[in-house]
Amino acid sequence: VQLQASGGGLVQAGGSLRLSCAASGLTLSRYTMGWFRQAPGKGREFVAAVIRSGGSANYADSVKGRFTISRDNAKNTVYLQMNSLKPEDTAVYYCAAGLSPIVAVTTTPYDYWGQGTQVTVSS
Repeated sequence: VQLQASGGGLVQAGGSLRLSCAASGLTLSRYTMGWFRQAPGKGREFVAAVIRSGGSANYADSVKGRFTISRDNAKNTVYLQMNSLKPEDTAVYYCAAGLSPIVAVTTTPYDYWGQGTQVTVSS
């Protein structure tokens, strides 16, 4: 199983980025998918997660209204559209896949993790 996150980069505050997470070795439609992030010196924190069908999602309060998680099960890919970025969004972003149907906000229920992609927002 491999989760390949991409799309990170350097952007000015107020800008946008779209992260992608391409999955291989698993059938994406069987997994709840999540995005987490980790800033230097901090723990890994929940950003967003989407249920298997893509019909419902959960977001951290800090990103609600700015970020949108989506998935294309046919392409085995999950996305995170990030708008109105702030310097405090700077972190390494990780995608994760979990067999549990719960849209979990903690790391434990997720079975597989990607390698992370760096997002840096300048002020």
